[in-house]
Amino acid sequence: MADQKLEEIRNIRLEKIKKLIALGINPYPSKPKEGVEDIAVAREKLEQDVRVAGRVMSIRGHGNVAFFDLKDETGKIQLWFQKDKLADSYKITELLDVGDILYAKGIVTKTKAGEISIDVNDFQLLSKSIRPLPSTWFGLKDVEERYRQRYVDLILNEEARKIFDLRTGLVTEIRKFMDSKGFREVETPILQPIYGGASAQPFTTHHNALDTDLYLRISDELYLKRLIVGGYRKVYEIGHVFRNEGIDRAHNPEFTMMEFYWAYANYEDLMTLTEEMLSTIINKLTGSYKVQHEDDLLDFTPPWPRVKFRDLLLEKTGIDIDATRTEVALKKEINGRKLKFDLKGVVGYGALCDKLYKEYIRPSLVQPQYLVDYPSAMIALAKKKEENPHYISSVQLLVKGYEIIKAYNELNDPVDQKDRWLEEERLGKKGLEDHMVLDKDYIRALEYGMPPTAGWGMGIDRLVSILTNQHSLKEVILFPTLRPEK
Repeated sequence: MADQKLEEIRNIRLEKIKKLIALGINPYPSKPKEGVEDIAVAREKLEQDVRVAGRVMSIRGHGNVAFFDLKDETGKIQLWFQKDKLADSYKITELLDVGDILYAKGIVTKTKAGEISIDVNDFQLLSKSIRPLPSTWFGLKDVEERYRQRYVDLILNEEARKIFDLRTGLVTEIRKFMDSKGFREVETPILQPIYGGASAQPFTTHHNALDTDLYLRISDELYLKRLIVGGYRKVYEIGHVFRNEGIDRAHNPEFTMMEFYWAYANYEDLMTLTEEMLSTIINKLTGSYKVQHEDDLLDFTPPWPRVKFRDLLLEKTGIDIDATRTEVALKKEINGRKLKFDLKGVVGYGALCDKLYKEYIRPSLVQPQYLVDYPSAMIALAKKKEENPHYISSVQLLVKGYEIIKAYNELNDPVDQKDRWLEEERLGKKGLEDHMVLDKDYIRALEYGMPPTAGWGMGIDRLVSILTNQHSLKEVILFPTLRPEK
């Protein structure tokens, strides 16, 4: 029934297009008659002549007078059409509909009701809307329609636009901050012959001319560190990475990551820089260091607490990883304490520690805090602590159970790096689902020598969801990955 009604409306509007053409009016001209200004600017020009363009959001007719609400990305204004003033062109208003894109010229005035309006003396149809805008958008039973038809969501939902405006502002401010600290923005390959820099499943494609399989990057890390080898001291990149993983409120297969690498720095330096960067930007964008997210008031006032991985795991589970340093011993502790969780695809000491972390540590961390010094088996790219090689010089910023940032001192010993990758591949053959692979060219780069370096990665989407009080990443990604439309 709804489809039938939609088709009827479309047919009526298609007939209007024919009538417009018969009147010599192009329903899709190349540009407005004259240059236009933002509606927000036009609203401030009382008694002045203005030219605006936007989408018609409502139409109210009263015989020889019609009122249209016109909206652009800066605001909304009422258009006042009078038959006496417009003469023959007034009849064209009868062929216009909600959703049409319109140009209007006239004097800004106030109606008797006190509403700022444009007393129109000339107008032009810029694009005829054939499909009607939904009368209710948030009430749709299939909420994915808002994400699938984001263009409609942005027309009708002011809150959606605010989210993406903040997202744009966040990325802009990050760039300003990094540039001010002497970092150089660079670009690295999205198509890579070896996927690396994280433990994740890649997307695979094939290059016909080279007759070779390539992977969409799962991280920027290994190429950015090649630049450190090449002599750059501070580099960063903001771009998309791709991981062939499940989709839920905290994951999207295509997401935006920022990574930076800093020669002659360590993870302590990274924590200091991170606190300065995020607290400054959050305060600038939101007007406060405190951000409401669902039921929690999150406090980003620096400095942020730092807690060791070993201490928190001991507190949450009773397991002391100082006393259980093998996979067999750790499994015995897990079974002895009757800790139940799915171990499918979990092979090796590092993967087991990671599973414990995700089950018992990460969900409990609400306020911004650093989790430091992971077991060395958890991250093959991180440098072991000199005073205790069982651990690595690593840190994660966690907020509301989200991993916002992961950072560590970079492993620059090519022999150790190769051995740890080969161990990951061995565990992969035993059934470890997500594991790293050997990149021989990267080992070759390390053999030329990479200075002591600290590296850092942040999920932009997750941070935006926190700052805009959104439960799902789909709300902060303009076009999230969705199931195929039926």
